[in-house]
Amino acid sequence: MSSIPASCQDASGRLSPVDIRQARQDNLKMRERDLAAMLGISEADYVAAWCGITATRIEPSVADLLTGLEAIGEVMALTRNDSAVHEKIGVFDQVKVSDRGVIVVGDAIDLRIRQKAWVHSFAVEKPGEDRVARSLQIFDAFGEAVHKVHLRPDSDVEAYNKLVERLRSNDQSQTMEVAAKPPPAAASTLSDADLSGFREGWAGISDVHEFHGLLQRFGLNRSEALRHAAPEFAWRLENGALATMMKLAASEELPVMCFVASSGVTQIHCGRITNIKEMGPWINVLDPTFHLHLRLDHVKEVWAVRKPVEGGHVTSLEAYDDNQQQIIQFFGLRRSNEAEREDWRFLIENLPRI
Repeated sequence: MSSIPASCQDASGRLSPVDIRQARQDNLKMRERDLAAMLGISEADYVAAWCGITATRIEPSVADLLTGLEAIGEVMALTRNDSAVHEKIGVFDQVKVSDRGVIVVGDAIDLRIRQKAWVHSFAVEKPGEDRVARSLQIFDAFGEAVHKVHLRPDSDVEAYNKLVERLRSNDQSQTMEVAAKPPPAAASTLSDADLSGFREGWAGISDVHEFHGLLQRFGLNRSEALRHAAPEFAWRLENGALATMMKLAASEELPVMCFVASSGVTQIHCGRITNIKEMGPWINVLDPTFHLHLRLDHVKEVWAVRKPVEGGHVTSLEAYDDNQQQIIQFFGLRRSNEAEREDWRFLIENLPRI
């Protein structure tokens, strides 16, 4: 694309909303997220440029937004990171609000929410050939997408309009302030004493939800924790083991739990995966109510991870990018207090190791 005219930039050198919208017209086939990256702006900056045209800024009230979604009916919930896109079709019919926060625990749409990351929100309407595409889009302080909800052909548009009007913000400006993203933290190391304590702590947990507290106690991210784990609790797999696991789970009709996280949402699929297609660097699950799009070329490490739980242990397969950020995580399907499936454990333990 040609260079940005100076007349379209503000005093700080940032792109003006006019120029952002013109860039869309000049690049109609480019995905909006990719266009924002090309322009050097956040995706939230891009959406804000359309306020008053195809976008409406709404209040990022997590409880009000999520509890208001049930009336809309069937929607598609989308959570992504740089390497994986997780899409679930269903109804927001199990939104739980408590003093501890908000979660969604429906059979179709299952989300774990980090409310502090819900900073900027918009309702977006884009005319198409057949119908207007409507969505609710939430972004974090850095302007990165946290979660999106896309209406389906049978969604209740009137309920959607009422929700948008109820949450409509007084601020409908076409510019916004986004925070600068901090650089990745330096890798942590453990002393011999801390290493021993960390491994004892790992062996002593009785619930997978205790793992986060263990990481905080020793100042480790997930990737670093795997490197410090005892060999019986974490072992490195060949990178191709991820696609192998997905194909075997599909062929053996083995139900899984698939987790993909943004900065503010972890979205979960529980059930079988069946229709798997590889397209270039992507491996895709294209099932009726679950779509997954995963960049295999972004996968730099794959680990098998075992955590103690009451009465046994559970095993996950986890993939990480070159910044040590988790891309995706799989478990065998299990409910609380159920033992891990033997067929899932056998599959993971027999994947090719490094």
